[in-house]
Amino acid sequence: MSIADSILSVNDDLPIRTHLPVHSGKVRSVYWLTEQDSRRLIEEHNYSVPHDTPLAIMVISDRISAFDCIWHGEQGMQGVPGKGAALNAISNHWFRLFKEQGLADSHILDIPHPFVWIVQKAKPVMIEAICRQYITGSMWRAYEKGERDFCGIKLEEGLTQDSKLSKLLMTPSTKGVLKGIDGVPEADDVNITRQNIQDNYAAFNFVQEQDITLYEKLLTEGFNVISDALESIGQIFVDTKFEFGYVKDLEGHDKLIYMDEVGTPDSSRIWDADKYQQGKVEENSKEGFRQLLLNHFPDPDILLNKNRMPEREALARDNALPVEVLMQVSKTYMSIAEKITGKAIVISDNPKAEIITILKDKYQLVD
Repeated sequence: MSIADSILSVNDDLPIRTHLPVHSGKVRSVYWLTEQDSRRLIEEHNYSVPHDTPLAIMVISDRISAFDCIWHGEQGMQGVPGKGAALNAISNHWFRLFKEQGLADSHILDIPHPFVWIVQKAKPVMIEAICRQYITGSMWRAYEKGERDFCGIKLEEGLTQDSKLSKLLMTPSTKGVLKGIDGVPEADDVNITRQNIQDNYAAFNFVQEQDITLYEKLLTEGFNVISDALESIGQIFVDTKFEFGYVKDLEGHDKLIYMDEVGTPDSSRIWDADKYQQGKVEENSKEGFRQLLLNHFPDPDILLNKNRMPEREALARDNALPVEVLMQVSKTYMSIAEKITGKAIVISDNPKAEIITILKDKYQLVD
């Protein structure tokens, strides 16, 4: 078996019975089940959701995206070995911890395979809920240029790169393009203030205004749960992005839950604590891959400048990265996942065949 064979890169072509076209994102693909299959699974597997809840199969891949592009490697490597299983294992771990500690549920109902979640349909809150404990990345770049106001929060003078902030900051941005909101540009991923959200809570899909406070509570408490757990294994939780949505509880009431993924190397920065004490930053997240790309290509502005997207897309399409680069990324993802979960991440020989077999035999979702 070659390394390339163990990588699940195409994940939107599985023969799963579906109700709608398969939605394929940068890393995950979503298969919406038929109404009959959703009801049957809820009954057969005793999922704690209303009997008419729409369900989906969410399949992760080993693809790696950075700077809004998908990257590939030499020798036919269309992703990073072990990445998908590592991401799911980490999210599963944190979602379970959140539930055990009484924070909130997640969209996940079942985990048939390391690459697969069975999820309930949620109405997403249109906010990228970002929390920062250190000043680094895009925030540092803006601060260095003289910016002091971030999402309505005024930062003090004299901060240094990668230093710890005096308090945990929530710096939300838009999820998708929202139209007709006063003071909010019609673009994806633009910074917003708490006042923007409060004045337009329904436009951001909040059911009621007081749910803004609940989302902030779930964000900060979730951040602290992960931060404390990472600290116990010698890691620093630097910053992260959470996503939230609404589902119906068994009585038919709206319930705010965690969704997407949490505390993963894709959605967060994680630093080695010992190295940080020595004045060095060692990334245990995708940020290391981003830095590698910035150093790998002679003109890093292509990767940082949104106005140069056609050049950036050509860069990703036309440049196969060295195998050792993607294997180093694999080591980063698998190592941090094993530290967090305390369990080995196993690379499947043929993940797609395994997924089809399980979904056919145990869930009867493949004809």
